[in-house]
Amino acid sequence: MEIRVRPGDTLMNYSQLFSIPLMLIIDSNPEIAKSNILQTGQRVTIPGFTTESYTTQSGDTFGKIAHAQRLHIKALKRLNQDVDSDQLQAGQKIVVPKKTAPLEISPESYDFKKLDRHVDQLTKIFPFMNKTTVGKSHLGHPLHILKVGKGKKVQINAAFHANEWITSAVLMKFLHEYMIALINNETIRGIPALDMYTHTELHAVPMVNPDGVNMVLNGPPGDWASEVVSLNRGSADFSGWKANIRGVDLNKQFPAKWELEKKRKPQKPGPRDFPGFFPISEPESKAMAALARKENYDILLALHTQGKEIYWGYDGLEPPESEVLARDFARISGYKSVRYIDNYTGYKDWFIQEFRKPGFTIELGLGHNPLPIEQFDEIYDDMLGIFVRALS
Repeated sequence: MEIRVRPGDTLMNYSQLFSIPLMLIIDSNPEIAKSNILQTGQRVTIPGFTTESYTTQSGDTFGKIAHAQRLHIKALKRLNQDVDSDQLQAGQKIVVPKKTAPLEISPESYDFKKLDRHVDQLTKIFPFMNKTTVGKSHLGHPLHILKVGKGKKVQINAAFHANEWITSAVLMKFLHEYMIALINNETIRGIPALDMYTHTELHAVPMVNPDGVNMVLNGPPGDWASEVVSLNRGSADFSGWKANIRGVDLNKQFPAKWELEKKRKPQKPGPRDFPGFFPISEPESKAMAALARKENYDILLALHTQGKEIYWGYDGLEPPESEVLARDFARISGYKSVRYIDNYTGYKDWFIQEFRKPGFTIELGLGHNPLPIEQFDEIYDDMLGIFVRALS
């Protein structure tokens, strides 16, 4: 929501009028914040609000309308500077600010189209969250990255594997709950959201494999149908498909004992486990490797399904902090902490190898992929404390 500056206005005034933390208003208006001076007539963005038109009724006053909407009367007047509040007539059109209600982020068939819509909604309503892309998938879908907060850098990614798309919905639900807690100055699991915001710069990559996710949920695009059905052993059922659309398993793509895995994994493209003909061959894995090198993250969380386990070690290269975090994550979630497994080439493995920093693969839920939607609420509840701990 935008507001037009009047003489004497300050960002602090807006923080008080709309009950929004000043820091979030400043971060939603970086160019204005640089000058530290508001100019009359300038437009300022107020995060967490939208507007709607209201037609006045007989007997309406700004005071009555503001009271009904739980607004400060001055906030209503700021949005209607061209309306004479002392001469309000029935039938007039005014603008009423609305604090954002929770979005419905439903996990059913959470494909790239749904994700893309939710990304746009969140970044428009909460402009202190920045949207960029880390690259594109093979079919040209942008790999969104959502950045919010300050301080140490934490990356959380989801849906490396196509039929694990429920992880994208889990991450997006958390981002939305986090944004709501920020503008309302609330806590999540007892931790003030603003503390997380000031301590941690979260980089969320909610769907690493959009082509694969779309194919699992919606079937292959027409010009790829014959090829991917062939790679899928002649089956048009893609529910077991983990790879990208070229049949390369993106989480088997990274040069952390890649040669070892190459020998014992499938030797040609298919629905799962083919590590590619060489490491980091795919546009999606190239983008994720470049992102980690550019940002030098302090902590990495990769969300997968299933098993209710937390993998945190790689070849003895993980730092002592990893064990502390893994123990905390396990205590909070009830998941099992596992240091080493005989399985390599994952993004987490490569991250630990390259940067010697804490990296985690978290296997959400139990059962067979794709996990049933009925598990979503339980999975989200298990993961919420892990998210909060990672950002604290």
